[in-house]
Amino acid sequence: MYTFKKEERLCNKKLIDELFHNGSSFLCYPFKVSWLFADFSGNYPVQVVFSVPKRRFNHATDRNLVKRRTRETYRRYKQEHLYAPLNAAGKKIVLSVGYIGKEIASYDLAEKKMLKLLKLLSAETSK
Repeated sequence: MYTFKKEERLCNKKLIDELFHNGSSFLCYPFKVSWLFADFSGNYPVQVVFSVPKRRFNHATDRNLVKRRTRETYRRYKQEHLYAPLNAAGKKIVLSVGYIGKEIASYDLAEKKMLKLLKLLSAETSK
């Protein structure tokens, strides 16, 4: 239940390009979210990619820390706040979560904002 497997990661270049060219987006500081309804094979309703810009965080260890915290909070809350509504509606989406904050957020802040982000996303996709 609280896993984050390879099938849930967005790796397809065509889907990523389509997501950034045709997708919808919104801001939930310190995250920028882009999403798009898509058809892809797999058991999961969402494929996601996380990004942290090299321009803001020059050290790879800092980028990795931010990505690790973001992935962890996503992993813990995706099932009840995102997967359940999408499965009920029979929809699949591709998702990009970009970190746009200027400093490394604490785990508590990342967790609070991820919850807000997932609730907003589930409201957007159910329209």
